[in-house]
Amino acid sequence: MRLMNRVSCSIAVLLMLAGTSVMAMEAKPMAKDTVLEEKVMEISFELRCLVCQNQTIADSDAELAVDLRNQVREMIVAGKTEEEIVDYMVARYGDFILYRPPVQPTTYLLWFGPFILFAVGLGVLVMNIRSRRKISDEEAAEEQLSSDELARVKSLLKQSSGDESK
Repeated sequence: MRLMNRVSCSIAVLLMLAGTSVMAMEAKPMAKDTVLEEKVMEISFELRCLVCQNQTIADSDAELAVDLRNQVREMIVAGKTEEEIVDYMVARYGDFILYRPPVQPTTYLLWFGPFILFAVGLGVLVMNIRSRRKISDEEAAEEQLSSDELARVKSLLKQSSGDESK
């Protein structure tokens, strides 16, 4: 019975691994000219996919990304420079199309926001730790035994230790 379970588990794992290798395919370049295709991909890695938003148009398979790559390719063939192509895309779609937007007043929050949030979070954490420490110190001071209570505890401990020895 155990052998049968091991064999069926092994077969299942092998089928899963075989399925993933069948699904993976190499992307085919759109142009026969490899130099042109390298230039298209170089520019495409600088432009954000407007559909996916967390991928470049070089990485994305969305229809819009394919269209934008084709547009970049056409502009290169037309003799436009990389700067002209990027400027055209920014003029059409705004700074959001840039995968690494420039540091300017409209993007300050984007660039510095995470650091500000980190500093605020760190400040809240420090204040919380200090307030807890202050409260625990106050509670410890309140919980200290008086001399009468301390003497009673000692006598109870002596009695209990004497009971255990019997």
